[in-house]
Amino acid sequence: MKSIIYFLFAFVSIAAYGQQTSTVNDPADLVNPLMGTESKVDLSNGNTYPAVAVPWGMNFWTPQTGKNGDGWQYTYTDDKIRGFKQTHQPSPWMNDYGQFSIMPVTHKIAYKEADRASFFSHKAETSKPYYYSVYLADADVTTEITPTERAAQFRFTFPKTDSSYIVVDGFDRASYIKIIPGERKIIGYSTRYARGKLINFKDYFVIYVDKPITYASVKTIMKNAAQKPQLKDSLEALSDHSIGIIGFKTTKGEQVHLKVASSFISFEQAELNLKRELANDSFDVTRQKAKAIWNKTLGRVAVEGGTIDQYKTFYSCLYRMLFFPNKLYEVDAKNEIVHWSPYNGKVLPGYMFGGTGFWDTFRALYPFLNLMYPSINKEMQQGLVNDYKEGGWLPEWSSPGYADIMVGNNSASVVAEAYLKGLRGYDIKTLYEALIHGANNEGPMSAVGRYGVKYYNTLGYVPNDVKINENAARTLEYAYDDYAIYELGKALGRPKEETDLYKKRSMNYKNLFDPQTGLMRGKNKDGSFETPFNPFKWGDAFTEGNSWHYTWGVFQDIQGLVNLMGGKKQFVAKLDSVFSLPPIFDSTYYGEVIHEIREMQIANMGQYAHGNQPIQHMIYLYDYAGQPWKGQYWARETMNRMYKATPDGYCGDEDNGQTSAWYVFSAIGFYPVTPASDQYALGAPLFKKVTLNLENGKKVIINAPANSAENKYVNTLLYNGKVYDKNWLSHSALMKGANIDIKMTAKPNKNRGVKDDDVPFSLSKEK
Repeated sequence: MKSIIYFLFAFVSIAAYGQQTSTVNDPADLVNPLMGTESKVDLSNGNTYPAVAVPWGMNFWTPQTGKNGDGWQYTYTDDKIRGFKQTHQPSPWMNDYGQFSIMPVTHKIAYKEADRASFFSHKAETSKPYYYSVYLADADVTTEITPTERAAQFRFTFPKTDSSYIVVDGFDRASYIKIIPGERKIIGYSTRYARGKLINFKDYFVIYVDKPITYASVKTIMKNAAQKPQLKDSLEALSDHSIGIIGFKTTKGEQVHLKVASSFISFEQAELNLKRELANDSFDVTRQKAKAIWNKTLGRVAVEGGTIDQYKTFYSCLYRMLFFPNKLYEVDAKNEIVHWSPYNGKVLPGYMFGGTGFWDTFRALYPFLNLMYPSINKEMQQGLVNDYKEGGWLPEWSSPGYADIMVGNNSASVVAEAYLKGLRGYDIKTLYEALIHGANNEGPMSAVGRYGVKYYNTLGYVPNDVKINENAARTLEYAYDDYAIYELGKALGRPKEETDLYKKRSMNYKNLFDPQTGLMRGKNKDGSFETPFNPFKWGDAFTEGNSWHYTWGVFQDIQGLVNLMGGKKQFVAKLDSVFSLPPIFDSTYYGEVIHEIREMQIANMGQYAHGNQPIQHMIYLYDYAGQPWKGQYWARETMNRMYKATPDGYCGDEDNGQTSAWYVFSAIGFYPVTPASDQYALGAPLFKKVTLNLENGKKVIINAPANSAENKYVNTLLYNGKVYDKNWLSHSALMKGANIDIKMTAKPNKNRGVKDDDVPFSLSKEK
């Protein structure tokens, strides 16, 4: 009898877990910040860390399992925590800046990383966007953290001991720490950073403890001429590596609280940040406020009629989209916006953001900000104005200043799209000037301005045989960026001869199309194609991809690409080939199988490499050839196969919200193939109902009541009650509010979206 009851209970439990549920009340509690943390250098399942922060906050906190200076600062498979680190790291590849860590220890004074590290278990770990808790087994201490934008609260639950300590690590490469026992206070700064060349860089921090300090010491690790560590002991030190330790007696279960804040400007500003953001709030009040912020921000997109797993994945992805670029600005004593400049080291008025790469995020992350969070993107645009004024260029990758990595001039898309989609109230003329400057000049590094611009502007492409790496990728991206400049120039009323120049250059993609193979191919200075040509070769002429991935990188003119391939039939056959080809590759350019290659190989989707950005829009190109149902199929397959709210839940690098943004857009039911246009390519929603609560007070409601695992195709669509057969939606129309009713079926409707005028925008069709 017991076995029968157990069977029935298990059956009901499994059914309940898998069934679709109606509403989501607390989206913040559905987020799994550990999604994507089970990653390695040679195989990424996300390369993320559990960020304890508020949306776009200046500071994040994370448990640190990696050694000081290791970009893989938290890895799910590790079994020891070394500290709790303030971080600004956008990705392990970029590493960190403005970091210091806090760690409780007991029974011995352990200032070295290895000595203070403690075993922990995920069974005794709670990770939320607004709260983190873990039991440190060796110390017998539970640590809890909750954040604000520039501050945080810690709560340590200690055992009974005469020897309880808190270690503050200022990190190496010069740090300062001072302990003021009478004020129960620690101050300090870190100067460590990983990218670029920063001037007057310091991350100032202040820490208050709510318990009298009975032991205090600053350990300083200096290096003498023989490069041997020397240990000094005091209450204040500026050294290569300063470590502060405070100690006290504790009773069993005694809670010790820290209030922590930092500033890139000064100690005084750090104090101000702490008083303004924490005030007299208790730990629990700060946690409640942080949770409310997350629920409000995540709740802008409400999904209904999905499984619990789908909800978790959706909101875990949305959580990842709401961090970068993060705020570098602060609010001074006069309540004015100010920032330390990563370009000249001065404290200046105005907004500033850092920690994003436009090569990744122009594709879907920024389009989502423009759709759902335009006010924060307005601040970001104001920050870009200051980037240009203070540094002379727009940052294609900032961390926090210019970082020499990736290709393209995709700031053009980020700037143009924001204005074209209605953002106003900032200096767009200066930003347009910045775009023109960046489009026609090489910067002091290959990732600022346009590397190879003289060739591009004269030949119409960056040649393969002039020692400029990733030349075909640069050409294709510059061409799209020229389109973005063209559209912005028109909107600003620039002279026709000026805008026509960029329109002409936006067609430069045609110069790399090889009719013989039907693919994009590197071209030499004399006009001949690169020989030999292997379309499966990663790198070389392309960036972290091959010709099968970059051939589709004509965001501005898919119809032009259709024409080059000989028409819709041939175009669709080429799209189909991406999925039917074997996942073979040539990695000789890199000399090893980089993780992006391995992720494509093991995904079992042919040459479709969703774990990296260049091909992520390709599924939606079926809309342009009159076969939208194929895109609907592959979008659902990718959502189901490649994403899950688990530590191994991504299929490659998450990359500052971009890979998450693909999922969120696709689950809603459309995608921005051409960001700097007014249109989204239609897919099919994942949920029975999606409500977009727009910032202007309007709502976009997408109803698909028959949606299910089987019913993944759009049979009919009503837009505000009228039959709508287009394969695209208008951004400007959506901003007025809309009711979209979709009838989903298990079989595709091959008569919908098939007419020539049903396809989305292409520059070749512009009248």
